[in-house]
Amino acid sequence: MTLLRRLALPFLALAAGAAFAAPAAPAPGVYVMRHLQKDAGDDPGLSAEGKANAERLAGWFGADTPRAIYVSSTRRARETAAPLARKLHIAAKEYAPADVAGLVARVRQETGTVLIVGHSNTVPIIVEALGGARPAPIADDSFGDIWRVSRGGQVEKKSLGGR
Repeated sequence: MTLLRRLALPFLALAAGAAFAAPAAPAPGVYVMRHLQKDAGDDPGLSAEGKANAERLAGWFGADTPRAIYVSSTRRARETAAPLARKLHIAAKEYAPADVAGLVARVRQETGTVLIVGHSNTVPIIVEALGGARPAPIADDSFGDIWRVSRGGQVEKKSLGGR
């Protein structure tokens, strides 16, 4: 066997092994969603439907599990993220809904996937501030849509009802 072949065989074996390796996990990104269904009143919590959907959210992420969760200072946002935070054994980090620039600066310091729970009037602004295309306004009765913004600014709209 020539010297060239002897040197090339280990590299070929390594390349072949890489081709059959398990698919890589998605690159870290930021998920942005509106809180789930709420009750009425000042600073309402989640309705029964919202609580059930918050439990579903805890199992929704699969391999792209958040390493950090940011919630607005409202009860409904905290309750939306609570089951997921418990499952992941992390504390949700609170932000002021009016301080989108401050929120984005904090999120950009995170090294892994992040979930942000906001509101119908803040989600489009947050997605845009993260570098993505601004989503259409969110209807008052619309819940469960989740926008994934890649670190490069690509936006993909998903739904709690399906990945």
